[in-house]
Formats: sequence, structure tokens, C-alpha cells
Amino acid sequence: MKTKIYDVTALSPETMRRAQTLRERDAMEIVKRAMKYVAEAARVIAAGGLVAFPTETVYGIGANAFDEAAVRRIYAAKGRPSDNPMIVHIARASDIGQLTPMISPAIVKLADSFWPGPLTMVLDRKSSVPSAVTGGLDTVAVRLPDEPAALDLIRLSGCPIAAPSANLSGSPSPTTAAHVIDDLEGKVDIILAGNPCRVGIESTVVDMTATPPEILRPGMLTADMLSAAVDAEVVYDKALLQGGAFSPECTASPRSPGMKYRHYAPKADMLVVEGSRDRVEAEIERLKDMNERIGNKVAVLLFEERSYIEAAHDFYARLRALDEESPGLIIAGALPDNDGAGFAVMNRMMKSAGYNVVRV
Repeated sequence: MKTKIYDVTALSPETMRRAQTLRERDAMEIVKRAMKYVAEAARVIAAGGLVAFPTETVYGIGANAFDEAAVRRIYAAKGRPSDNPMIVHIARASDIGQLTPMISPAIVKLADSFWPGPLTMVLDRKSSVPSAVTGGLDTVAVRLPDEPAALDLIRLSGCPIAAPSANLSGSPSPTTAAHVIDDLEGKVDIILAGNPCRVGIESTVVDMTATPPEILRPGMLTADMLSAAVDAEVVYDKALLQGGAFSPECTASPRSPGMKYRHYAPKADMLVVEGSRDRVEAEIERLKDMNERIGNKVAVLLFEERSYIEAAHDFYARLRALDEESPGLIIAGALPDNDGAGFAVMNRMMKSAGYNVVRV
């Protein structure tokens, strides 16, 4: 398949603002050109094709959520297990009614507070939503992204778009257009190449069919933030709090994207060192020296101790960059996870390493 790659970086909030308020001719022209690319991509979606596109969290690979054949092409392009549910992206909060009969005051409050943005709600699904989208579950995951190119694509397509991350299944999620091109060129019809993703890790996923609502995948929006919005308790899934995961032995379907045991993984083996900062740094040096003495090339991933936002933004890009060095082992230093963002980053880091941890 020949993949068309279109530059839509002009559809950034900054450029759009310049074009709309300052009416700069150059800005207006490049915005118009980018919109033509998005319109072409929307026609591809409507015709059953696949389009990779930017969101504020990570890049997605999208298809018409109501076209089961198109959705199955996503599984084939990614090499994704068919029991792994996808998130359906909508362009307006009111579009939620196309996907679910489930509307409650809490759902409305969360939508009003955090949409558009990095929040996904798991809801009862309508029968019109293909089982290929939901991984065979009776629920559907829904999100309204905060990225102009994504919103225009969905709106112009005339349908909700089912879109997991635009990477080969299991590998680090893509946060730049270059990551998507590396993984999916030749596997999708169009790649909309936008700016690097502003958030850098996937959305918070909250199961609104549970009582109280349960966060199935942590993100930059924490349980405390969601609880404050609905004025009621929102909890983390017990498996997250126990540091557990969806193990390979588990036969049940995952309730959310990102619940598989090893996920977001680099090509190299990965080890996480956890403990006080000074001990972590000393143990990383010891393990690095020991491995290099036996000829094993080692790469180190270590963020500043409380740079949670930076770590979230850079984590996947750093993993991909380290993989390009072809190490035999990546040793990562754990972040304190008592902060909401730190907890979300550590969720990804532990899954990337397959829970291969050394505690010091």
C-alpha cells in the first residue's frame, strides 16, 4: 500500500489563532492547505480506509467506528490482538448518544469538566457498535480529543472514529509523526503528520459502569480530579494499586486499552530500578558496569526525580530513541508514584519492562 503523508502542523492552536484573529495571509494559506489534507483523509475514513492522526495524548490509527471491516483492518495493520478494545473518538460531546444509551449526571459532569481532553469513559454500548471495536465486550470506550486536526477529521468524516495508538502492537506509543511513519508507512492510507503530542501518554480511562467509577488506566487526570468534578468517589482499579497487570495467563478480555501485561515495550530487554534516589542511581551504575563487563550494551533512562510532566511527555520518545542505539538492555530509574502524573508514568514504565523490577 502506498501511504500518503500530509503535513498538518499548521492546525496547531497557535497557528489557528493567528489565522483567525490576526488574519495573517501566510497563516491563513497554510491552514487552508492543511484543511484540504484533513478533508481528503475524512473521505478515506468514510470510504472504509485507515488514517493515522495526531491527538494531544498520542497519535492514533483510525477507522469508521461503525464499519466493522475497516476496524478489522486496524488490527491487521497493528498486529493487535482482537480482544483488546479500542477507544472511539467523537467530535462533539453530544455525539456520545450514537454509541451508548448510558447518560447520567456524573457522565455529563465529567464531559463538561474534561472534554475535549485526555479522558476516556467506558460506557454501555449500543448494539450498533461493532464487537470488533469493543473487543467483544458490552461496553464502549469514548473520548473527545483536544487537537484541532483530530476534531476536524472526525467531524468531516461524519462518523465516530475508532482509534488505538498508531504503533505496532506492544511497542512504545507514537508521540511524533516520525514514530508513526516508522511503524505504519505502507500499512495505512494516509498519515496526517502534525506536531509532537502535547501530553505524551494515553488518556485516563474511567469505567462509568462500575460503582463507584473505576480508573482502569491512569493518566494525567487523577482519581482526585475526577472525584472533585462529580462530587463523589472515583477509585483506581485494584490491579493498578497492587502493581498488578493483565498477566499472560489471564483468559478474560481486558476491560480497557493498555491493560495487557507487557505493553508499550521497547525492542531491548528492560529493567526498572526502584527505591530511594541515591540507591537507584548507585544500582543503575552497578548493573550497567556489570553488564558492560560481559559485553552487553546498556542504555539508561533516568528522569529528574520530580519531573513528572516532562517524564510523561518524553517517556515514549526516549524509549524509541534508546532503541535506535540497539542496546541489549535498558535500565530505567523509577519515579515516585505518589504523585498522580508519576503514578501514570510508572504504570507505563512497569508495563514496558514487563514488571521486571529490582528494588533497592
